[in-house]
Parts: sequence; C-alpha cells; structure tokens
Amino acid sequence: MEYRIEKDSMGEIKVPADKLWGAQTERSLENFRIGTEKIPPEMVTVFAYLKKAAALTNKELGELTPDLADAIAAACDDVLAGKLDGNFPLAVWMTGSGTQFNMNMNEVLCNRALEILGQPKGRYDLISPNNHANMAQSTNDVFPTSMKVCLLMKGRKLSRVLQELELELLAKEDVFKDVLKMGRTHLQDAVPVTLGQEMGAYASAVHRGRERIERSLSGLHLINLGGTAVGTGLNAEPDYIRSVAEELAARTGEPFRTASNLMDMTSNTDSFADVSSAMKCVALVLIKMANDIRLMASGPRCGLNELKLQPGSSIMPGKINPVMAEVLNQACYQVIGNDLAITLAVENGQFELNVMEPVMAYNLFRSLECLTNAIRAFVTHLLKGLEANDSQC
Repeated sequence: MEYRIEKDSMGEIKVPADKLWGAQTERSLENFRIGTEKIPPEMVTVFAYLKKAAALTNKELGELTPDLADAIAAACDDVLAGKLDGNFPLAVWMTGSGTQFNMNMNEVLCNRALEILGQPKGRYDLISPNNHANMAQSTNDVFPTSMKVCLLMKGRKLSRVLQELELELLAKEDVFKDVLKMGRTHLQDAVPVTLGQEMGAYASAVHRGRERIERSLSGLHLINLGGTAVGTGLNAEPDYIRSVAEELAARTGEPFRTASNLMDMTSNTDSFADVSSAMKCVALVLIKMANDIRLMASGPRCGLNELKLQPGSSIMPGKINPVMAEVLNQACYQVIGNDLAITLAVENGQFELNVMEPVMAYNLFRSLECLTNAIRAFVTHLLKGLEANDSQC
C-alpha cells in the first residue's frame, strides 16, 4: 500500500495515499481498536448536510471566502452522492463526544475540496479541517445535532410503520367483530368478548404508542448548533448562530430552531432518553400483543386454537409456529436492552458536556431500525393473513 505523510500536533503519521482522511482519523483507527460497530452511515449523510449548511452560512456572513466555501460545499455534495464512500472507517468506540468522527469528516471534506481546486491532499495551509471545514463549529454542537436529524429521519419511518400496524389491527377489528369468544383474566375464563374487540384494544394501544413516539421526536427540533464547545457560542458569530438552524431547516424540511439556552442543550441529552423511553413503551405494548396472539394460536389440538396462522416453518404436519410474533418479541427485548445503555449514557454527562453520545447514537439507531423492520415483518407475514377459528372461539 502506498502512503502519504500527514502531520498534526502529535507529529507525523502515515495515511493511505488513496484515502481522503488525515492524521486524526488515522490515529483514531490505531488507538480505538475495540469493536467493529461502525458509526451509522446516516451520520455521514447528515454530517455532510450540516457542514454544507455551515459553509454556506459562513460564506453569506463573509467569514469564509466564496472559493473555499464553494469547494467545501461541493465536497459535501460528493459525500451526499455517495462518491466518497469508503473514507469514513471509524467505529462507535472513540472519544465520547465523537471528536474523531467530526475530524474524519473535516479532513475528508478538506482533502476533497483541495482536489476540486487542483491542489494536493494535505495542503491544510490552504483549506484547514479546523479553521475552515469546522468554522464556527465544535464536535459538541455538530454531533448531537446530527443525531437529532438522523433520529427524526428514522423516527418518521417507525411512526409510519406503527400506523400501518394500527390500521391492520383496525381492519381485523372489523373482520372479527362477530367472532364471540371467552375473555380471560388471570389466564382464567372471565366473561365473553369478541375477537374484534381484542384487536381494537391492540390498535388503541399502538395508536397511543405512535403518539408517544411523535411527541418525543418533536423535542429533537431544538438544537445547539452554534453553541460550539460548551454552549457559549465562542468562535461563532451571533448572526451565524441565528442563521445556521434556519439553513438546516430549509435543507431538511424539519422545523429546527436554536435553543434559547445553548449551554443546557450542550450539556444535557435527556431528549435522547425521551425517544428511547418512547420506543421502550411501544416495545412493551407489542410484546403483550404478540404473546396474546401466540397463546390464542397455540395448539392446534391441545391449545386454545382460537387463531389460525399462515404456514410457517415446521417439520411437523399441522404445526405452524408463530415465528413472526417471536421475532417481534426478540426485537422488542433488544430495544429494552438498548434503552438501559442509553439511560446510563444520558445520566453520565459531567459539567458542560455529555461525552457518551456515540454509544447513544449507535443504540438509538439500532432500536429504531430493529423495531421498524420487525413491525413491518409482523404485519406483512402474520397479521395480514391472520384468521379466526370461529367454531373453537
């Protein structure tokens, strides 16, 4: 492999010649050999949006010359187009504020901008990762803001799939409205209900969970971009702080606004715990529903046998395992486990910064993806084909 020599405050280091990252990224690769869990690719995309918004805002304010700002913005466009994939190699395990990832992005953007301007990689005297790509920014405001943008993107998908689940349950409420069966408390016979009423109850709980998710997502619109290192806005022009959130809102379609207390928004991460808690509550509701369906489908001869599942995986004739309900359960258990990791990370901030954000991001994104995909599979492969055993009911 061919290398080029990069320099930072710690001295010289070899960097692969074909890569756009620089010294700080390379040192992170050497120092944090802990796990293989990568920074989510959505963070790469959102960081590029943020860096472009910052460069263009600084250009409008006259803080960044047009040639440099336009080159950085063009480099951001290359990231967004996927042209620079392979230049973001860092795992979750790094400095807790995400500094190495921020610098990874800054170095890649600067080296690509240098190429655009016809200059060799590493000429940071012309375009600097710290002074230009990171102008009026800090990891401490960019990283949590990027998390919020990503969570809103993924959270909207979860909300939509919960709505699909709710609508399918409401459809089943109508289909099963005349199927009379025994209601149970303490796992014992109580009084008659209809299977439709049970489905309607599940739909109501899912609706409540969706509203809970939406409320938690709305809290993510308050950002600390422009607060820089500790929320005081040091090294950021007041006009930049006012304008950059508007630029981000225009580019994402989400109503982002600058927090009135940037120090609070930099040091406290309870909005992330709010999203995780909402997902955990949804998971608890889904586990209960999935287990009810598993019990009602038990049998066929020696169980309750009130529900008929579509054919599943089994070598025994007549035996259809409730595999999609089981998968949904397992996904929900993972969400609950992730919530504990997020809770511990949120409470472990000290003074003006919480330095546990990468592990928060990893677990939040994992929960959102896992829950969204599991619900979609449950609706598609179990709920849509669910039938009642009328005579048994």
